This record gives sequence, structure tokens and C-alpha cells, in this order.
Amino acid sequence: MSEIHRGAPRRITVVGEEILTRRCREATEFGTPELARLIEDMFATNHVAEGAAIAANQVGVDLQLFVWDMRDEWGTHHTGHVLNPVLDDLPADQRTLLEEPEGCLSVPGPYRVVARPDRAVVRGQDQDGNPIVVEGRGYFARCLQHETDHLHGRLYLDRLTQRERKSALREMAASQDEVFARRAARSSSAASSS
Repeated sequence: MSEIHRGAPRRITVVGEEILTRRCREATEFGTPELARLIEDMFATNHVAEGAAIAANQVGVDLQLFVWDMRDEWGTHHTGHVLNPVLDDLPADQRTLLEEPEGCLSVPGPYRVVARPDRAVVRGQDQDGNPIVVEGRGYFARCLQHETDHLHGRLYLDRLTQRERKSALREMAASQDEVFARRAARSSSAASSS
């Protein structure tokens, strides 16, 4: 995807940073070069970090925006972005709760089982302010819900028991240096190939 190659990787915020704990501000300006650059940078950052998706507050920007670039369990490639996303409240008969492992670029290292519906519908706007609707199933649905959580100041850790959360934070402390080194290597490799 061209955005990956046009953008510049940014530093990823980590659990404990204030910007990850509060609701992001609504986007009101669309079609600007600054917004286009932010989206490109977020795609590049997600790529370098080997992520599925990333929210604006994960690159230190207080804005209701996330991007995704991932494959689901059926091999379908999903790529896109959404501003001001709102999750539809789907009736129980239209979804099934799945308990699957979940990780986060802002919690480098650990994965923990989190229960989420297997279907998600997000309504928002594209970078030009046009209304969009994105529907996902399975892993992509999990991704849409995870990133929308970010924009409301929630991490997947907030969905865990206190004991599971402490365990995940201990695991993160033990593995984050290795994760950061791998990201730095991929970032410098991407910079030298462009």
C-alpha cells in the first residue's frame, strides 16, 4: 500500500501515558495535508510495528482516528481508515461472543484472552469528511472494536481482571526492550529502502 511507503514511522505511546487514558477529540477538519500526512505516518508506524491497526493516540495525537492494514482468518486483506468512529450496538441475535487472544502495540509483548462480539459495524468519516460504514467479522471485528476502545481511552488491559492485568504488565516489562529493538530495526530498514 502506498501510504506505508509515503509515511514516516512515529513513536508509539505505551501503557501509562496519559493520552491513552482519555477520550480523543472529535475530528472537525477534513481534507487537509496535515491529516493526510498523519494517516500516511500511521500506516507506516503500523507496518514497522507489525501491527494490524493503530489509533491516533498511539502515535501521540489526540484525534478520533484509526487505520488498519491486516488479514483476517479467511485470508481477506482489509485496509483503511476511519475518523470519529461509532460502533453500532448490534442485537444479541446478530453476534456471538468470542474469547480470543488480543495484544496491543501500546502494550508491547503480552497477549491475553478478551471476550468480544464476532461482528462489528463502525460508522464514521473518511479523511475528506465523507460518511463511511465498515463492517467486520472475526479478527477484523475484534480489530475495529479494539481501536474504537483506544479512542475512548481504553486498552484491552482494562477488560481484564486485576490479576490478569498485573500479569500482562509484568510480561510487558520483561519483553518490551526486545519488541522496541525489533521495531527500531524494521524502521531503519524501511528508511534505508525508501
